[in-house]
Amino acid sequence: MSYLDSLLEGVQVEWKNLEDVAKFRRGSFPQPYGKTEWYDGEGAMPFVQVVDVGFDMQLVENTKNKISKIAQPKSVFVPKGTIIVTLQGSIGRVAVTQYDCYVDRTLAIFEYYLIEINEKYFAYQLEEKFRIERINAPGSTIKTITKAAFSKFKIPIPCPNYPEKSLKIQKEIVRVLDTFTELVTELTTELTARKKQYNYYREQLLTFDEREVKHLPMGDKSLGEFIRGGGLQKKDFTDSGVGCIHYGQIYTHYGTYTNKTKSFVSEEFAKKARIAKNGDLVIATTSENDEDLCKAVAWLGNEDIAVSSDACFYRHNLDPKYVAYFFQTEQFHKQKRSFITGAKVRRVNASNLEKFKIPVPSPEEQERIVTILDKFDTLTTSISEGLPKEIDLRKKQYEYYREMLLTFPKPE
Repeated sequence: MSYLDSLLEGVQVEWKNLEDVAKFRRGSFPQPYGKTEWYDGEGAMPFVQVVDVGFDMQLVENTKNKISKIAQPKSVFVPKGTIIVTLQGSIGRVAVTQYDCYVDRTLAIFEYYLIEINEKYFAYQLEEKFRIERINAPGSTIKTITKAAFSKFKIPIPCPNYPEKSLKIQKEIVRVLDTFTELVTELTTELTARKKQYNYYREQLLTFDEREVKHLPMGDKSLGEFIRGGGLQKKDFTDSGVGCIHYGQIYTHYGTYTNKTKSFVSEEFAKKARIAKNGDLVIATTSENDEDLCKAVAWLGNEDIAVSSDACFYRHNLDPKYVAYFFQTEQFHKQKRSFITGAKVRRVNASNLEKFKIPVPSPEEQERIVTILDKFDTLTTSISEGLPKEIDLRKKQYEYYREMLLTFPKPE
């Protein structure tokens, strides 16, 4: 901090219009868009559209479309290392291209600069200006920005009369911010790898030879029963009282298990509600997509809770976490696909869940499996101690330094 303070101490800043700093032009693509000969084929190159620009100053690894050799002369070639910015749709995404490509007309391409400036510093400033623009924009989002408005963006140039010192400051700002973005990228890559590892071990640990371990229908009387939720809607929520789980919260708020609820209902309402107990598995039986359908959370709290309609709960004599992990496996989802009904709204009935087969190893084996998977679950999903927490902390750290290093006082 003392080093950064001394770096920026007493620094004079000149605010220049973007049009006085760099020249840009729009990309292009031959019309009509859907003509098949414009795409793929021998010699096809990546074609960058808004959807291909990430939030980490990089393009996706593989663009959604490629542009054919026939179409390339009618587009705009962009060499590796060029700054591009989205100006329509999800505007203000900035990238430094990491491969040669062609670019769509919804993006601006910076081809040359009118003053000496660190290009990555310029990219960070563009990103920051659009961030502020989005905060101050009326309504929820900005869909497009005109060339005239974009050209008037103010870019701060430290020490404008001393180019050598100015570039040194810019380079140091870039170094600090790159450190955090690279760290977040590394942590995110690590998280992706750990999730794959988690999925692999979960499948392996919950797969048993049917000759060695019984596979029973979940509705078998020796295992448990499914009980439908009912009557609970969001309008019934209260600030305190009896805990409750609404089906929509299962795939937006909860993980594999929980011992506290996000919402509550009054004690009077709870008397007529469907009540789940400690160890029950609460399952969303309705969703708008197949992936979230039948997502489940094990209730491990000591108090009874209310469960909404479009959900059910499984009362059983298995390890609660073991059953919750089983609901995440491919062998469960494979069975689920056979019973999905509905078009826009997808459903699986509780009566059909009774037919799903689950491997039933010994209680000791269930506990062993849960102990292993709990470690992966904490590492990959916990916002209090796992990689997600570390990523969140680094993002906050980056935001702090970004604000400090990119925001210069404007002259009154």
